[in-house]
Amino acid sequence: MLTLPYRELPDADPGTPDTRSPARYLVWLGREQLASLSLAMLFGIGWMVSQALLYTAVGNAIDAGISARNTSALFTWVGILIGLGLLQAICGMYRHQLAVTNWLRATFRSVQLVGRHVADNGTAVVDEIQPGDVVNTVASDAMRIGGAYDVLARFVGALVAWVVVGALLLHTSTTLGLVVLLGVPILGSLTTPLMKPLHATQAAQREAAGRLAALGADTVAGLRILRGVGGEDVFLENYRDQSEKVRAAGVRVATPQAALESGQVLLPAILMTVITYLGATDIIHGTLQPGQLVSFFGYATFLTTPLRTSIEYVISTTRALVGARKILAILNTTAAFSDPVSPATWPREVEVYRDARSGVHVSRHELAALVTETADESSVIADRLGRFVADVRGVTVGDEPLENFALADIRSHIVVSEIEPRLFTGDVRSELSPHRAVRDEDLLAALEAASALDVLDALEDGFDTEVEERGRSFSGGQRQRLALARALLTEADLLILVEPTSAVDSHTESRIAQRLGAARGERATLVATNSPLMLEHMDNVLLVHDGQVVAEGTHETLLKTSQLYRSIVLRGDDE
Repeated sequence: MLTLPYRELPDADPGTPDTRSPARYLVWLGREQLASLSLAMLFGIGWMVSQALLYTAVGNAIDAGISARNTSALFTWVGILIGLGLLQAICGMYRHQLAVTNWLRATFRSVQLVGRHVADNGTAVVDEIQPGDVVNTVASDAMRIGGAYDVLARFVGALVAWVVVGALLLHTSTTLGLVVLLGVPILGSLTTPLMKPLHATQAAQREAAGRLAALGADTVAGLRILRGVGGEDVFLENYRDQSEKVRAAGVRVATPQAALESGQVLLPAILMTVITYLGATDIIHGTLQPGQLVSFFGYATFLTTPLRTSIEYVISTTRALVGARKILAILNTTAAFSDPVSPATWPREVEVYRDARSGVHVSRHELAALVTETADESSVIADRLGRFVADVRGVTVGDEPLENFALADIRSHIVVSEIEPRLFTGDVRSELSPHRAVRDEDLLAALEAASALDVLDALEDGFDTEVEERGRSFSGGQRQRLALARALLTEADLLILVEPTSAVDSHTESRIAQRLGAARGERATLVATNSPLMLEHMDNVLLVHDGQVVAEGTHETLLKTSQLYRSIVLRGDDE
């Protein structure tokens, strides 16, 4: 028996999609899996046509075998009937396997493309599209797109079977043949007026569902704040209102979709009635034999399958077009900046990193601190140094402008750890070093520098412990220390830490401050913090006011010379 080749999904590289229109995107997806689609269509044709020919074999067995009392002919046609049944079973089995494979490949490819685009473009996507809507696109729309490739093989088989049955009927009865060949597309065209309202109502329902998912995601993210201000009732009312809009949109979808699906029953029944009437008339006039009449009834019954399949394909394709439009809305978002045409080569050694607009500078071997009145001020400078904004004029790596380097080089040499770093699902080992294999000794050293060995000791399976989504099983301080260890393990040439100890107690913060310099060695480090425990261990402290460095020196020096520095760092505790 034929064995289909095993294929691991998803593919390593999803490819470069055609994003000019939803239809072009669906065609591109089809081309990317053309071989398996073609094989599925071949089996779909064999499956459908063998079903149709079963009735031919039955009719000939009656006329050539039973009516003619020819035992040899009877057994011949019975053998053909059995062979057609086996062919139908085998083709149906492989067609279904390939249909599911094509469905999953199209779905996974769409999910991969969205994931890759979001990873590459980051905030450029969520600035235009709600995060909840992005999640809904992956969870729902990608599956709808895959559904179109699931039905495709059956649809092609239905078209070929329709032609075969029409030809057989034309050979026996010109009238019946014309009824089939012309009647099926005519009846199918009656569903065309329903396509536009179905497409519009499905799109509206999808938009409403996306807003509901976004509302839910935003609320979960801010649930603690909602409870703190007593906002649960307000959220509940908003969520209930949006849920009602989704329900109403679903009801509106039901009208054209119900009409289409009822057409799957009504239209084939009309065709079957016409064929049955014409066939019975021919029998009365003696122009049809008994076996041919049986075949005609079989054909009339069978023809409901191609017509129903065609309507199902129309519905699936409509859903796929709606889903593709949502996928393209994400894929067509563009990053605020791109790589230069001829990127500069990253220097082997960088003596100083500088932001001329603010006056911030960090030298090699230096552990520097950035002190600002608000967290937003330090975040702006960190984003500029890390190339997370489009305008990085004045930022230099050595003597070379930062904008002259490829983004991949910048990401590998400059790492920015945000004030609320993320943890992802996976074991602790891959969480700490997601991009490369690291020895356990190095992992332990990073955890010690981040004062996080106690977090590891509390885990039953150590480095093999599974991290829950967003690190929910850890406290805020534990998450922050694990994220700090992860940042240290990158061994970035320039590491920018934004408030790395804001969620830990003073004893833990003091240990981190004492160990940070040794952990970083000769590499440049910039810590955005207002904590005296951290600042007293810094080589140089940069005080920024209104976006400009207004003073710099050691912690002790600035405490003596700058009233602004004292007010920010000591928060009024001068005494």
